Amino acid sequence: MSGEKGRITEITDLPGVGPSTAQKLVEAGFASVEAIAVATPQEIATATGISLPAAAKIVKAAREALDIRFKTAKELKEERLRVRKITTGSKNLDELLGGGVETNTITEFYGEYGTGKTQICHQLSVNVQLPEDKGGLNAKAVYIDTEGTFRWERIEQMAKGVGLDPDAAMEGIYWIRAVNSHHQMAIVDELFDLVKKDNIKLVIVDSLTSHFRAEFPGRENLAMRQQLLNKHLHQLMRLAEIHSIAVVVTNQVMARPDVFYGDPTQAVGGHVVAHAPGVRVYLKKSRGNRRIARVVDAPHLPEGETVFAITEWGIRDPE
Repeated sequence: MSGEKGRITEITDLPGVGPSTAQKLVEAGFASVEAIAVATPQEIATATGISLPAAAKIVKAAREALDIRFKTAKELKEERLRVRKITTGSKNLDELLGGGVETNTITEFYGEYGTGKTQICHQLSVNVQLPEDKGGLNAKAVYIDTEGTFRWERIEQMAKGVGLDPDAAMEGIYWIRAVNSHHQMAIVDELFDLVKKDNIKLVIVDSLTSHFRAEFPGRENLAMRQQLLNKHLHQLMRLAEIHSIAVVVTNQVMARPDVFYGDPTQAVGGHVVAHAPGVRVYLKKSRGNRRIARVVDAPHLPEGETVFAITEWGIRDPE
């Protein structure tokens, strides 16, 4: 079974999981192969009443189905070469990102209000629908909107700008408003199922931290907030890796009063967010419609910065 990724998609396909066991697993919150694969046999046995040896077999089968095993560095290299990219609409920004926004990872865009975070998200949700030779993946997008910033009018303009039919482009974006942090996490849980059934290759969370920040204010709630945020980021990382999709999150910045030299702003979420995304991009305003993007953290990209523009038709290179 090892290596034949994607053959088993339903929990009832796993050896040893009949209808009654499947029902127990679903009721205990283990409704997908992914959820079982990342659990311990003890967790499953305790939650469902299944014997420990039976739970161990089910977990082992789920992990094999998802190809979770030791791999050689060469296999990792081959997997890395299969990573696909979505164009941002700006050649400068694409080059900075090593060819565009990658699948199998989280890309975070953070910056102050008006630096272009949401504009980039809108553009990517249009561009992912383009054919591969035009920088797309011929696929659909999911847009999780936490602050009510999604605008269909902008999608219409951007679709026209890349030569797509505006109505077809809007059909290719699933939008949902997350009302609080728990709802935001529940949506991502549902996506594990939706992504399998539909041709979705991009998930956007705009913005990642706003609900967490509003619901857990003050130092006394910091530990709880960071714990939940950490869980949410791991959810998104699993979604990106297991289903080979691009996950893009936006984040706000806050001023650090202890910084006297250089830029005193940093992304909300502290170390938890800083260590999770695969690529972090800091956005700053420049003159007029120009914005500066800087790669702050990406293990495979050199640090650098570039300039892009926000035009009527979307994200482009400055003229």
